[in-house]
Amino acid sequence: MSKFFQITILFLALTFAGPGNLHAQNTAKYKCMIQMTNYMGEGAYIVISLIDSKGAYDKTLYVLGSNKKWYKTLKEWNQFYAKKPTNISAITGASVTGGDRSVNVIEIESAKINAGYKLRFESAVEDKNYNVKDLEIPLTTESLSAKNEGTGYIRYVRFSPN
Repeated sequence: MSKFFQITILFLALTFAGPGNLHAQNTAKYKCMIQMTNYMGEGAYIVISLIDSKGAYDKTLYVLGSNKKWYKTLKEWNQFYAKKPTNISAITGASVTGGDRSVNVIEIESAKINAGYKLRFESAVEDKNYNVKDLEIPLTTESLSAKNEGTGYIRYVRFSPN
């Protein structure tokens, strides 16, 4: 086989198995159903974040609430987001009101499941309390298959493979 042909095959292999394609193979998609409590007031802004084993923000997985002017009400996450702004438009949906439920698909790197990470659900409602840890659960296969109870505006969260 000629050297040129070998290099061409290697180039094509790396192109089609590049980081974008490898990333897709190494992630798991989950439907995330959030059931809200029956509170009165405006729609809640909720951020689902990946938290590392030291308690630091690793990544924003989903944002419920699209008006950026209200992101400052999610104080802890907003500090992280302000330092490392990323394009979150692909992972942003509508806020969710009291008593309603929301189902969204979140994508999690498979290597981070059962590896000491947590999922944090932060919530805030206009003119009401802010809950930095409305729900925080270990990112394990067990917790991803369980009903997880919230402590603020979130009644519970359930996941199912997508």
